[in-house]
Amino acid sequence: MFLSVFDMFKVGIGPSSSHTMGPMVAAARFLDLMRASPFEFAGLRGSLHGSLAFTGVGHATDRATILGLAGFVPDTYDNEKAEAALAAIAETHTVTPEGLPTLQFDPKADLIFDFDNNLPGHANGMILMATDAQGDVILRQVYYSIGGGFVLTEEELAEGKATDEGAPVPFPFKSAAEMLEMAKASGKSIAAMKRDNEISRGCADSFAKGSARLWQVMNDCIERGLSTDGILPGGLSVRRRAKGIHDALIAERGMNLNAPHTINDWMSVYAMAVNEENAAGGQVVTAPTNGAAGVLPAVLRYYLDHVPGASESHVEDFLLTAAAIGGLVKFNASISGAEAGCQAEVGSAAAMAAAGLCAVMGGTPEQVENAAEIALEHHLGMTCDPVAGLVQVPCIERNGLGAIKAVSAASLALRGDGQHFVPLDAVIETMRQTGHDMHEKYKETSLGGLAVNVPNC
Repeated sequence: MFLSVFDMFKVGIGPSSSHTMGPMVAAARFLDLMRASPFEFAGLRGSLHGSLAFTGVGHATDRATILGLAGFVPDTYDNEKAEAALAAIAETHTVTPEGLPTLQFDPKADLIFDFDNNLPGHANGMILMATDAQGDVILRQVYYSIGGGFVLTEEELAEGKATDEGAPVPFPFKSAAEMLEMAKASGKSIAAMKRDNEISRGCADSFAKGSARLWQVMNDCIERGLSTDGILPGGLSVRRRAKGIHDALIAERGMNLNAPHTINDWMSVYAMAVNEENAAGGQVVTAPTNGAAGVLPAVLRYYLDHVPGASESHVEDFLLTAAAIGGLVKFNASISGAEAGCQAEVGSAAAMAAAGLCAVMGGTPEQVENAAEIALEHHLGMTCDPVAGLVQVPCIERNGLGAIKAVSAASLALRGDGQHFVPLDAVIETMRQTGHDMHEKYKETSLGGLAVNVPNC
């Protein structure tokens, strides 16, 4: 099993990796399929199913799909160009993706929210179709957005999630137990093994540059969130709070009046800054999803700004360790809120962040595994119930609390010797089972929980 750091952490746009980035990626893949086809196309159609239908408007799924069919992709997304493209599509009812003819596409008529028919492979399903001049469908593909911006066709999903067509890697661990066995046998840290795997599939220099860019985008996102106030879009009139909290924390510095627990406010404000940016549709890094994008950057920023002896030279090890843990969770359970609730998103993010922090503070592989286990264990059963389908309430604050749990988990693990009662693999499997048993209304459909028990305006 190999999942690259750059698969686990992807630069994209808010508010959702599964509901915004995934559909945009799926649309881009469909355009590539059309370009490789011998048919002559004249139009496009699509339908959104399951969670993509129920919370699609709040998550901007329709907007993302439309822009994806127009040729936009998350990594190079430009909001100004996107707004111009949406206006042109609304007026002309056509899209003109590169390498294809002008295609008829009226979003109001040709993109359907199908609330009645779930697709069998995953809660986040969509169907994209291309038509001929007579309006008959001549190309059709089912896509599933499985969390974290990952997209599979129905054929790829049927082949199994263990499929990896790349060259063998030096340390192909599929479980935490295997990871610890390989670390012990090799004498390497988890980050070192993960780095060897990455370099075996690429170039050491490009990996270093790529990981540096990931942290730069994460940190820039924090900074934008800390300096921007106002009301978040979507209709709930949720106001940004990160700037006000941060300004107050800065003003209190040096006054010798702060209670020790004020450090929790710093962790929270970093995470909230990211998720307020995400809610506004800004540029974020999936970590492992957009809905949980604030946890890991907040913990890393906490380490760099508040831990004595911290060094930016350790950022790469932090990301490598976190990605190793995230890969185990994704491979053996899920990182999708629509599939397993928020335990799969903020819970996974907290486990990844706890592992990364433990590693850069000198933790052994056993302590790192323990840190991840503690963080994930205490998110088990967490539902995904966004009010009005927006990634705002309770998502923004939940990232702050996830960061605090991650730091606490790392600290507890570092106080021990790595020996503990519950293995990480058992917690990951428990999370998978809990997600399977969880009622659908608590899995990113906005049909239960806070989504129906608080007013939407």
